[in-house]
Amino acid sequence: MNIIIITGASSGIGREFARQMDGHFDRTEEFWLVARSREKLEALAKDLKHRTRIFAMDITREESLDALEEAVFQSHAVVRILIGCAGYGIMGSFCEQEPRLETGMVRLNCEALTDLTHRMIPYMRRGSRIIQMASSAAFLPQPGFAVYAATKAYVLSFSRALGEELKNAGIYVTSVCPGPVDTPFFDIAEATGSTLAVKKYTMAEASRVVALALKDSYYRRPVSVCSLPIKALWALSKAVPHSAILHVMAQMKKKGL
Repeated sequence: MNIIIITGASSGIGREFARQMDGHFDRTEEFWLVARSREKLEALAKDLKHRTRIFAMDITREESLDALEEAVFQSHAVVRILIGCAGYGIMGSFCEQEPRLETGMVRLNCEALTDLTHRMIPYMRRGSRIIQMASSAAFLPQPGFAVYAATKAYVLSFSRALGEELKNAGIYVTSVCPGPVDTPFFDIAEATGSTLAVKKYTMAEASRVVALALKDSYYRRPVSVCSLPIKALWALSKAVPHSAILHVMAQMKKKGL
């Protein structure tokens, strides 16, 4: 049985992946939707034409990943696409945040993603794909968003290296690096701080980000970057010392930009 696994499927970009892929991927028997909210997953499953299986679980818990891996094993499933969208961010000064929220970001954005990926690769075959949600925050350090940016830098680096390792096996990895996306993400992220106001002008629709991510994954591209402003930031982060960019960002923050 061929399956597609989507973590963080209950809302935002994860839900958008499920919706856009529904009706396609005819050789995939089931979508496996993973998130903490059973109610939201059930509501999504009702809207999909594809056969689905719901896993209402917290993937930062080892027993949850054990159960998911066991389900793959018992189903004799082949993971055709693994899409990692589970994650969160918290804005504000690092020293003023609750430590459990900061370390929770590392556990979910990095540790759980790594563990799940490692567990699922043995169930993949030539032609399988992995899509991991990173962020344009991965391109350079982000004061006021320090831990989140660091976790996404990890996702980008890990994904690119893993893609090279798996290339000979015919398994392809795409790291998705959008700028701000119009999802409930900021409802949580801005509870304790705020981002640069100018970032809101680069806000992208989730549908656009996901459509490009699927296209880039299909063409086996290692990185998917949506919109010209974010592509410009990516180029700038490679060409200009980060210290200079951080200085400009600090000045913009002072001016409320």
